[in-house]
Amino acid sequence: MPDTPDSNAMSEKPVTLLAFDFGTGQIGVAVGQSLTGSANPLTVLKARDGIPNWEQIAGLLAEWQPDQLLVGLPLNMDGSESAFCQRARKFARRLNGRFGLKVAMVDERLSTFEARGQSKNHAIRRTGSYQQSLVDDLAAVIILNTWLSDPSLAQAP
Repeated sequence: MPDTPDSNAMSEKPVTLLAFDFGTGQIGVAVGQSLTGSANPLTVLKARDGIPNWEQIAGLLAEWQPDQLLVGLPLNMDGSESAFCQRARKFARRLNGRFGLKVAMVDERLSTFEARGQSKNHAIRRTGSYQQSLVDDLAAVIILNTWLSDPSLAQAP
């Protein structure tokens, strides 16, 4: 049977992903997979001036066995690179260098804003209060969902 776009799409292996919302003090992490198109918040890692505890990341990679990693790219609203983009790219290159996994950058414009709104709504419904710590891992979910909706939007670090 000749390869057609439909047969190729159906024969593609499902991909497990970890997405990172990079920050200098905290890094949100989400896990997802292409088969179900689902993404879920996983954890928020502490960082010191953008440097995480690499052993914690190694532990997450060992546990979840992702095929690919995603890192949010904090572009300006006009699509130009923000000053923070270079730090996020550096983090992505370090992930690739340390762990040898494919890493892609995903536009994260408005992900933190959207996550903050989702976090407030969720936290207020559950506890009656707002928890800031939920924002970073929800932002990572949004980054992952962006990739799941259109993987062609990803770019190299």
